[in-house]
Amino acid sequence: MRRLLLLALVLLLAACQGAPPRPALPALALSPSSFGAELSLVQRLRAGPLNPRDGQASPSLDVQLEIDAAQLRLAGLALGQRILTLSWDGKTLQSQRSPLLPASVDEARIVRDIQLAYWPLPALRAALPAGWTLDEESGARVLRQDGEEALRIENQASPAWLGHSELTNRREGYRLSIDSAPLQ
Repeated sequence: MRRLLLLALVLLLAACQGAPPRPALPALALSPSSFGAELSLVQRLRAGPLNPRDGQASPSLDVQLEIDAAQLRLAGLALGQRILTLSWDGKTLQSQRSPLLPASVDEARIVRDIQLAYWPLPALRAALPAGWTLDEESGARVLRQDGEEALRIENQASPAWLGHSELTNRREGYRLSIDSAPLQ
């Protein structure tokens, strides 16, 4: 009886563990020149977890994003204070962070999300590892691994960097709401 109880407990614990987590999205390291244009935007970002039980949405963040052939540059401001600057030249990612910025904010993930949202599809597809696909469907970009949707970016305007976009990252459990306008 004791063995049966122990076996039942082991099976219960194994069932609670569930399937192993899927790997995160692939890292991208596309050069700024592969964007193929120059871009200067002001943006308002709101981020939050996919599951409301995992926390609340963060306060909005004002961003200035610039892309040219040499660099991607981003400055993030919260309540008028600069909390993040980053630059990516295709080889080196440099950043300065405020101590107020949560540790969960990952600069490489920011660059990857910008590239997934705005870079030309052929450049992105060429950079994806085996098993990953990126398609455009009815105003949305959908990144899949082995047919399973991992990330969706819905754009309400064309080109994608004008107007409103929603990025839903199912794999890493967050959502971004992005409102963009040209910097003047």
